[in-house]
Amino acid sequence: MENYHNQRRILVTGGAGFLGSHLCEKLMKNGNDVICLDNFFTGTKKNIDALLSRHNFELVRHDLVEPILLEVDEIYNLACPASPVHYQYNPVKTIKTNVMGTINMLGLAKRVNATILQASTSEIYGDPKEHPQKENYWGNVNPIGIRSCYDEGKRCAETLCFDYNRQNDVSIKVVRIFNTYGPRMHPNDGRVISNFIVRALAGDDITVYGDGNQTRSFCYVDDMIEGFIRMMAKSRDFTGPVNLGNPGEYTILQLAEEIIRLTASRSKIIFEPLPQDDPLRRKPDISLAERELDWRPTIDLETGLKKTIDYFRRLLK
Repeated sequence: MENYHNQRRILVTGGAGFLGSHLCEKLMKNGNDVICLDNFFTGTKKNIDALLSRHNFELVRHDLVEPILLEVDEIYNLACPASPVHYQYNPVKTIKTNVMGTINMLGLAKRVNATILQASTSEIYGDPKEHPQKENYWGNVNPIGIRSCYDEGKRCAETLCFDYNRQNDVSIKVVRIFNTYGPRMHPNDGRVISNFIVRALAGDDITVYGDGNQTRSFCYVDDMIEGFIRMMAKSRDFTGPVNLGNPGEYTILQLAEEIIRLTASRSKIIFEPLPQDDPLRRKPDISLAERELDWRPTIDLETGLKKTIDYFRRLLK
């Protein structure tokens, strides 16, 4: 007989999205009851199809900007469009989700005495003047640019978490996510890996902005989810923020060439000017995560790309 006293009820906002659906799956495998909350702005039911018939899974269609009352033990607040194409489509909605949505989830955590993990982002560092980026770096963000609905929205969400923690003793965890990729990425989200793979599989030209020497670090989704779960399991005195990402650093041109090689594509690389506020270098210092969470990525870029390419091949048939 199942021990219901040890089962946790866990709310995952944005649970039908790329990261959220992987997290729901992993939490259920670990024996938890999961409530997936999503308004399906960028999430899709296809991502959670396999979970819908499971007894320990519940789907709630709801917009985080509106308050909701649920009895839960833990909250993973992942709800927010995370690619420039999606978050710039409706920037006011993006900042509302980050600010009002986070206030609503912190209020819920306070009311039911739940621990909340806030999915923050490497974008809070902006176009960094420090390399690699450590958690004590305050960032270099344009507060009025086209990306600021997301960058400043996430920065404000972090502020809210720490104010609720100091003022109301809400148990918080803040993780700063660096570029993550893998199966269930949205094919049209404009993120660099999904974009390059989709175009390579179609044999279309791949656009690289600038000279292609800007760098990024890419973390496979399974490694990222493991980081979330380890962070939630830490004692409440460890709030973060903590960087989660793969410290391997690649130029965008290297990435394009690697994807063309792995897909055996005939795509050509073309160059266009850099978009506004596009960071030139991005690489996490993960020494805090290594020390406190005993966490480091285990899946190298080639292995992760092959899994992601296989997913898109099936999706685009």
